[in-house]
Amino acid sequence: MAVGEVMRMDIPAGGDLTVTSPELHVLAVDDSIVDRKVIERLLRISSCKVTTVESGTRALQYLGLDGDKGASGLNDLKVNLIVTDYSMPGLTGYDLLKKIKESSAFREIPVVIMSSENILPRIEQCLREGAEDFLLKPVKLADVKRIKELIMRNEAEDCKILNHSNKRKLVEDIDDTSSTSPSSSPSSSSHDDSSVKDFPSSKRLKSELSSLL
Repeated sequence: MAVGEVMRMDIPAGGDLTVTSPELHVLAVDDSIVDRKVIERLLRISSCKVTTVESGTRALQYLGLDGDKGASGLNDLKVNLIVTDYSMPGLTGYDLLKKIKESSAFREIPVVIMSSENILPRIEQCLREGAEDFLLKPVKLADVKRIKELIMRNEAEDCKILNHSNKRKLVEDIDDTSSTSPSSSPSSSSHDDSSVKDFPSSKRLKSELSSLL
């Protein structure tokens, strides 16, 4: 995925594909140090890696979206989720959401907005702009776990789609190879039968791959 490596695919000796999920890296944005500590603690309890910043501007700097090329060196760790407060001085959480969704590099990162104010038009506005969810403060552990499970499911689905696409491409490549293989003739078979020997194995490989699609 464009947002970085989130899922790792391992193929054991038996050939079955398994998916393991390392901890998610979450960028938490809040101008309140108390709220930052709360969301950081909840995320760490949920086995997430957390980076906290105190403003929307600092979040843009971390992601390298502030126009300063020198600042982009901070984002060596790929971000899988952004959780931001709505009401912040300067760049608000809503402004940060729009900046992220306008970026071709980061628009696929899920963004969750937090707020202590239950204002329906504000919630609807954020969801229309692409927010993954809108959480009311104080954020609870159940909220964090629900968001994490949602992100993990989405990542797993993306992984399955990529795996399916790769298998189909391999089958198509086998089809192309088979169609361009020289046809056997009495004269050629007496001198070189390697293509005849290899062809059944290609058919078997194609059949096995097709059964997995």
